[in-house]
Amino acid sequence: MPTILLPVSLPAFLVDPLRAAHIITDSASPDARGLVVPGGFTIHESLLNSLPNLEIISVFGVGYDGVPIRLCQQRGIRVTNTPDVLTEDVADIATALVLMTSRRLSEAERYARAGSWLKGAFPLAHALRGKTAGILGLGRIGKAIAHRLLAHGMKIAYHGRQPQAVEYRYCSTLIEMADVSDFLIIACPGGMGTKHLINADVLRALGSDGTLINIARGSVMDEAALIHALQAGIIRAAGLDVFENEPHVPAELCAYENLVLLPHVGSATHETRRGMAQLVVENIFAHFAGEPLLTAVC
Repeated sequence: MPTILLPVSLPAFLVDPLRAAHIITDSASPDARGLVVPGGFTIHESLLNSLPNLEIISVFGVGYDGVPIRLCQQRGIRVTNTPDVLTEDVADIATALVLMTSRRLSEAERYARAGSWLKGAFPLAHALRGKTAGILGLGRIGKAIAHRLLAHGMKIAYHGRQPQAVEYRYCSTLIEMADVSDFLIIACPGGMGTKHLINADVLRALGSDGTLINIARGSVMDEAALIHALQAGIIRAAGLDVFENEPHVPAELCAYENLVLLPHVGSATHETRRGMAQLVVENIFAHFAGEPLLTAVC
């Protein structure tokens, strides 16, 4: 039976099917022919060097920015991920963050719990209809977000490497999109190519009536610039499901009432996580059976 390395804890509904047909280990072994890691896990070159017989890396997530793709290609290591199955849940969370920040729902919930309603009505918030959502990265998830926000009466703009055959407004630069957006939603991949794309200049362009939403990767956002923007009132609010150094959330961010913080729950439903696990298992089984991979990255 092939040996599969699982360097971090993963759900039983993923591990148990693998264990039925493979040897599972949690420590690096030269015998390991497969490696399963969660999305966002960083695979260092030293780990790959300790696995001379590695044939496949299966990522339990859609993002594979922690995988050294070029090195894998050089060694002929196959890489898979779990796209599509988490698209709808992640888009739901993005939409929820837009609603939570615009209607100040987290603040209102705390207001009611604290008994403050007895002292007076909660302050007014902002409607979504007529506002513009600028989406950075109009891929599967970005399109699903746009579809949901259109139902709220919002207008859609987007920025990416090139225009697409859609009716939404294309912005050739991120600054241009931030300037026309009421909500700037990060839905692009992580990695060095997108590191700190959301910087101080972008936040200034978004402006004091703008809100930043991030459901992608914490690395895309310059957290220091965001903290300054909140301190100085450069933007109105933010809704974050991801952070630069997860699970650590900067204390400065926790201080703001106009900031909604979630612990990376974009795909965290029973249904989606089981679907992701099934795709991981099927890719591993297909590889060792000599069959085509279901979702090959390389």
